[in-house]
Amino acid sequence: MGAGWELGAAAGRSLLLCAALLLAGCALGLRLDRGRGAADRGVLAWLCYDALVHFALEGPFVYLSFVGNIADSKGLIASLWKEYGKADARWLYFDPTIVSLEILTVVLDGSLALVLIYAIVKEKYYRHFIQITLCVCELYGGWMTFFPDWLMGSPNLNTDSWLYFGVYLVFFNSVWVLIPGLLLWQSWVELKKMFYKGTSSGKKFQ
Repeated sequence: MGAGWELGAAAGRSLLLCAALLLAGCALGLRLDRGRGAADRGVLAWLCYDALVHFALEGPFVYLSFVGNIADSKGLIASLWKEYGKADARWLYFDPTIVSLEILTVVLDGSLALVLIYAIVKEKYYRHFIQITLCVCELYGGWMTFFPDWLMGSPNLNTDSWLYFGVYLVFFNSVWVLIPGLLLWQSWVELKKMFYKGTSSGKKFQ
């Protein structure tokens, strides 16, 4: 019972921290909304959450990986990554592929999320260029995180536990596939509208 309680407590703390970041992201997104449509409200909430995860969770992971490793680190953020490391052991020690991807994620994806927030709020012309770039980067990160391990038979992934496999690996990571995919579709639709609008406007002056 003691070991099971410790497992539950660690998982509970990790999930609560993720939920707190989600609430903070939604609150920030709604604060930046200023009367926009439901779609952009949702996008802003997601981007704020995305940026918080990159800077507040993955940033410390990169730092702790360079000064030592997650397995030997202490603190709230380290405990979260130790818990996730029960699902994917590569996060506990210095894995060059994971750390390289996380550096790219923190620096590039986090910065692009902030630029995209600004572009939406200020209605900049480059909004969908940044949105497409960010989504492709997110999808690339997910692919390179898991596909090399899958090719080797998933030796580092814990697929025996519903919590570690179903929640940590499948659910949490699929969010960063589903939402970027939806945002890519949104950009496709909006760019298509802009193209036809520009084409029809040009014909009027011919």
